[in-house]
Amino acid sequence: MNKTELTNAIAAKAGLTKADAKKALEATIEAITEALKGGDKVALIGFGTFAVAERPERTGVNPATKQAITIPAKKVAKFKAGAELDAVIQ
Repeated sequence: MNKTELTNAIAAKAGLTKADAKKALEATIEAITEALKGGDKVALIGFGTFAVAERPERTGVNPATKQAITIPAKKVAKFKAGAELDAVIQ
């Protein structure tokens, strides 16, 4: 499912116009992004939790030259499905 299909599904299930559903989806994504950017977790009970995790610096191998390289530390977004979502998809 892509963003357009999700917007159409939201519009159909919530009885909204496609334009309103698109605005709602974009506002939701923006709110989650801003919270993660600020270091907060976003917990949607029954759905899951979005959080920021830190990956430490590590050593890797350049596949072209086979030389060891250092991969810098970075922050990544993580999602952990909630129990209800897990139960539905299994």
